[in-house]
Parts: sequence; structure tokens; C-alpha cells
Amino acid sequence: MGSDMRLRIGGFAGFLALLLVAPAFLGEYQVHALIVSLTFLLPALGLNLILGYAGMLSFAQMAFFGIGAYVSALMAMRWGTPFWLNFLAAGVVAGVVALPLGIPALRLRKYSFVMCTLGFAVIAQTLAKNWVSVTRGDLGLSNVPRPMLGLWSGGIEIRGITSYYYLALGLSVIAVLAFLAIVSSPAGRYMIAIREDETLAASVGAPTWRYRMAAFVLSGVFAGCGGSFYVHYYTVISPTIFDPYYGNTLLVIVLGGGVGTLGGVVAGSFIFVALSEVLRVAPDIRMIAYGLLLIVVVFGCPEGLLPLLMRKLRRPTHAT
Repeated sequence: MGSDMRLRIGGFAGFLALLLVAPAFLGEYQVHALIVSLTFLLPALGLNLILGYAGMLSFAQMAFFGIGAYVSALMAMRWGTPFWLNFLAAGVVAGVVALPLGIPALRLRKYSFVMCTLGFAVIAQTLAKNWVSVTRGDLGLSNVPRPMLGLWSGGIEIRGITSYYYLALGLSVIAVLAFLAIVSSPAGRYMIAIREDETLAASVGAPTWRYRMAAFVLSGVFAGCGGSFYVHYYTVISPTIFDPYYGNTLLVIVLGGGVGTLGGVVAGSFIFVALSEVLRVAPDIRMIAYGLLLIVVVFGCPEGLLPLLMRKLRRPTHAT
């Protein structure tokens, strides 16, 4: 095992151990900020898959996130289904919605693809506002049931900030392992080849459109699952979940942490979402801060914070 791999495994193990004991040393608001970071990690992983591994920028992530949230909330409120079933259904429905969108969108050039996904996000918000019989429009859905961990009815109800935190942490670990399995598979290597040089990848027989479609659908699944936890944590949802601000947050997480890297996205979700929570008291300043942050990242460290840090750690030290 190379030193690079040992460093990464040791870093992840240490970070996970730190997260496991964090609630014992933090206040309630700090734990809440960590929960929000873990919630946004799921759609950020999906965006990293389509952007960092398939080379396509998608603004549909928050649409899939919102769709998953509405699916999970409606299932719980109307049918009393348990959280695990809502969670899975939210991911599946978001992935199914991504499929017909991706069929025409992925045949477009990159800039046209971006505009297509942005248009889809606008349509999703418009539907949420106007499909009043289902979504209650701008009033939204409230009193969404808390997560119930049981086979169907009954079971253990998640209560308290610490219980929510460990549920979010467990789901995030599963999502990270799933992401690792995808990018380590032959499909993941094909995605990287397509991102680096689509023409060359196609010339050696790689089905470029098929693997981009797989990345797009899987990105929807990650986002839908994140939306499910979001709505059961906050217990309310409205069309504001489709606001561009949340999509910008995901973009900052992936670009700022390190696009195409797992550790960068994990670190970015904690660094940049925590910043968002700190600036929640001044929402106008928050958007300005995010804009400035994007400019700094693009010009200061275009590869992201983690690749910059790893490069410095690998730099040999010379004796004086």
C-alpha cells in the first residue's frame, strides 16, 4: 500500500473518529450545523459524480433534492410508511425522474446541458408552487413525521439533536461507501476517461453516453436520499427548497473542496455549510460571501482546497 493511500485511509479514519465523539464536546447549535453539513453531503456527492467524474455541470441537483424531500414527506404523511422506505423511495423516484431528463439533455453540448438542467430546476419549483392539491403550494407541508426506525408501523422514533446527528452520520457513511464503490468500479474509470478526453474514450469503444447517463441518474439518487433526510429532520418543506441558493451551496462545496475527489467534497460540506450556518443571521451578506468565495476558489486554488493541501503534504522537505 502506497504512502498516499495510507495517508488517505488514516485521514478518513481519524476524521470519522472525530465525528463520532463530536456531540460530547459541542453545543446544540454546533451539532445542528454538523447535521446540516451531513445532509448536504449526499447531494454534493451526486454533483461530484456528474461533474467530477463525467465532466458535466448540472443545476438539477437541488431539483432532485426537492423531489426526494416531497416524495418522502408525502409518503410519511399519507401512508405512514417508515423512514427507511421513504428514504429509499425518495432516491429511486429522483433517479427515475433523472432518466427521461437525461435522455435528451446528455445529447447536448456542455453549455446547453447546463441551461437544460437549470430550466428543469425552475420547472420543478413552479410545479411545487402550483400543484396545490399535492404540495399545498407556497404554504408547503408541515408536521412531517419524525423518522421511525421500524419494519412498518411503530419502532424507534428519532428524537433529540444527538439521535438525528448519529442517524445523519450513519447515512452519510453509507453514501460515501456507495460513492467509493461506484468510482472504483470499471464504470467509474470509464467516467474519468470520458471526462479527460471524450473523443479518445469513444475511439477505444467506451459507451460515453451510457456512462454519463448512469452518472446523471445516480447523482439524482444521491440527491433524492439527501432530500428525504432533510424533510424528516426539519419536518417542514416548501418550494423554497428549489431556490438557486442551495444549488450554489452544492457548487461551492464541490468546487471549493476539490472536484473529482471524495475527501474534498466531504471536507467542503463541513467547511462551507458551516460558514453558511454562521452567516444565517445575515442572509444578504451570505450570498455576497458565497460569490466572493467562488471567485477566491477559482483564482486562488482552482483544483480545490484538498488537492492543494495534499500537494503541499507530498512536497519533499529539504534539510537546511
